[in-house]
Amino acid sequence: MTNYQNNLQYAKEMDEADPLKGFRARFHLPVQKDGIPYVYLCGNSLGLQPKSVRAAIEQELLDWEHYGVEGHFHARNPWMPYHEFLTESMAKVVGAKPIEVVVMNTLSVNLHLMMVSFYRPSEKRNKILIEYDAFPSDKYAVISQIKFHAYDPAESLIELKARPGETLLREEDIEAVIQEQGEEIALIMLGNTNYYTGQFFDMKKITELGHAKGCVVGFDCAHGAGNVNLDLHNTGADFAVWCSYKYINSGPGSLGGCFVHERHAYREDLPRFTGWWGHNKETRFGMRDKFDPIPGVEAWQLSNPPILSMAAVKASLEVFMDAGMDNIFKKSKILTGYMEFLVNEMNNDRIRIITPADPQKRGSQLSIQVQNADKSLFEEISKRGVIADWREPDVIRVAPVPLYNSFEDVYRFSEILKASVSKLN
Repeated sequence: MTNYQNNLQYAKEMDEADPLKGFRARFHLPVQKDGIPYVYLCGNSLGLQPKSVRAAIEQELLDWEHYGVEGHFHARNPWMPYHEFLTESMAKVVGAKPIEVVVMNTLSVNLHLMMVSFYRPSEKRNKILIEYDAFPSDKYAVISQIKFHAYDPAESLIELKARPGETLLREEDIEAVIQEQGEEIALIMLGNTNYYTGQFFDMKKITELGHAKGCVVGFDCAHGAGNVNLDLHNTGADFAVWCSYKYINSGPGSLGGCFVHERHAYREDLPRFTGWWGHNKETRFGMRDKFDPIPGVEAWQLSNPPILSMAAVKASLEVFMDAGMDNIFKKSKILTGYMEFLVNEMNNDRIRIITPADPQKRGSQLSIQVQNADKSLFEEISKRGVIADWREPDVIRVAPVPLYNSFEDVYRFSEILKASVSKLN
């Protein structure tokens, strides 16, 4: 148990002793008009830019300039196999085997591609299980898939709701729904880390429960990749998808990632939407050959990838590899715990953290609810130098990211929040 202290000197001492302290300097920090960096706590929406990204993209621009189409073979990082340069690192970030991971498309596109293959409803088994408070894009996607197969979402969509008066889903309630309705559920598709509460679900247990009932299990890891120890391979999940612009810091709207468990690697019987980039690499340019899927998740690729965006992903993943995932997760728990400590130290009955108190059931995000507050509170902390995220009706989401946030950041935020709340009526 860390013996936290509520003072600036302690925060500075923690920063000085931090094994990852040098990584903050590898990111561009947004600054205020007076040149002082903002307290940037919005990495759960958009991660900061690694300083190495500019050179990485410029290298591809230079190679395009010098080689034209020959850059596919003669660029410093040849474009033909470019996505393969990211695979091993991304697999380490999400805890998977290289054959299970590919960087491609964007999150919702990948989710639809996965559901084409893994949501195969029948008259008896056609339901999808999702959180009631899932990220809207996920709900839109699953509802559209249900309708595409000519089923009624009112009957085929099961939404997990917290108990009355509670915010978090109880694990025993998730289990009960799977036990009671599992034989009618075709797909369990949860956000592994809920965007609103920051609750991190036990993916391995949910997968085991689902598989025992014959359900396919997938996860949206948008708020988990780069943030929590996903350990995707060992969860046994059938598939997972994620974006890379949040905790993986690859830039606005950047590419997503996709995981398909290796037990499906050689299944040619799986239906899928196909494109030429998923075809056997040795005969890809035969052009007239019957589709011959690459073993593993690469078979779900459709088109050759956008190299400029992929260069940013590559640069960011190199930072992760230098830092080490275990070091990142370790600091995350300590740093987030410090923020929790400071918020609780305010002893204000109006302030409540709705994110789980158990460090094993959350990542870097804390969702802070302030009773009888409105967006004016968020606007006030913004004026005072905090970049965070507001979610209606009364929640401020803050994410102390271990690669670039400091203990002093967290302390400054707590002081700003305290002063801002004191101005409320």
